[in-house]
Amino acid sequence: MISGDEIEEIVGRISANVDDYYRDRDSRLLLLGILKGSVVFMGELMKKITVPVEIDFMKVSSYGGGTSSSGSINIILDLYRKDLSNTDILIVEDIIDSGKTLSYLVDYLKLKGAKSVKTCTLLDKPDRREVDFNADWVGAVIPNEFVVGYGLDYDEK
Repeated sequence: MISGDEIEEIVGRISANVDDYYRDRDSRLLLLGILKGSVVFMGELMKKITVPVEIDFMKVSSYGGGTSSSGSINIILDLYRKDLSNTDILIVEDIIDSGKTLSYLVDYLKLKGAKSVKTCTLLDKPDRREVDFNADWVGAVIPNEFVVGYGLDYDEK
């Protein structure tokens, strides 16, 4: 579906956009990876982003197992950092389906005091959207098909 060369182009494009957006800000930038699927994508972004970044992770579940969402969002592992004042957060996700998880996380992190919260995703399935949510940076829009590889998993395998 997406070749290695296309992924490399996506990573380069998103990292350049992130650099341009955050270059002159006076706050710290926190890349927040959503475990486990975003790890590979986030690792590649970190190699290309030139502005100073810190990293953290969250594990959130909206899947009951298999390929369909359970409908409820559970924070399994919260981010380590407690003080989010003067912190711009960029949530890094592997794929957006319903939009519920990222919409929830954006609100959650703002309530915790983040200065700003932006989102980027490797893949986006807008046809599956159940809430009004659009990522700030999207690698590729794909059809409503289940995908695996490059860190995207099936039932955590």
